[in-house]
Amino acid sequence: MPMPGGPFLFALFGLFLLFVLVQVGALQLAFDKLGLDPEAGMTLLFVSLMGSLVNVPLFRMQAQAPDEPPPEPFRSLLKHRQVPFEGVTTVAVNLGGCLLPLTFSAYLMLHAGAAVFDYLLAVITVSAVSYYASRPVPGIGIGMPIIIAPLAAAMAGILIDPAHSPALAYVGGTLGVLIGADLLRLKDIRKMGSPVASIGGAGTFDGIFITGIIAVLLA
Repeated sequence: MPMPGGPFLFALFGLFLLFVLVQVGALQLAFDKLGLDPEAGMTLLFVSLMGSLVNVPLFRMQAQAPDEPPPEPFRSLLKHRQVPFEGVTTVAVNLGGCLLPLTFSAYLMLHAGAAVFDYLLAVITVSAVSYYASRPVPGIGIGMPIIIAPLAAAMAGILIDPAHSPALAYVGGTLGVLIGADLLRLKDIRKMGSPVASIGGAGTFDGIFITGIIAVLLA
């Protein structure tokens, strides 16, 4: 749940990363494993990328300045943020980094063929891993090593139902990060001094989106 700063820079970075991934065929492999044709897969990526520029405010909460300063690499970024912290944090949800991946997860749950209980078990597993692996970063948001949740999601999918492991990995990774590293960490947002906390707020290549793609590749 990072603070959304410089969305156009994130979009530009997303385009560069997308180009690299397409070149090595990684995204196409992930789409194939999820049953998407190339046109549908690229449409999903393009819409997610454009949606990463849109944050939808949900609610505001009273917050306090962090007890400790942010890590050194983030201090220069915070000096130039457009929204000053004034004791209130606005919690928002990002269209491309959260809502669209969740919509695609719902589509997979309805059409990919795995049992509902299996999806639930995968989500619970990744949620627990994400919660204990994530940490609040003062002034920024919730941070977590990017590979932990995809590994957990891929392993859960393979162990629960190998025949449907890609879909289980994507749904488990997407919903697991949302629940474990975002929703269950809302209480920590009050203590970090962030003017805006956006779920999926780094855009298309935020933890929620990229977790699903990497988990599918590993499953």
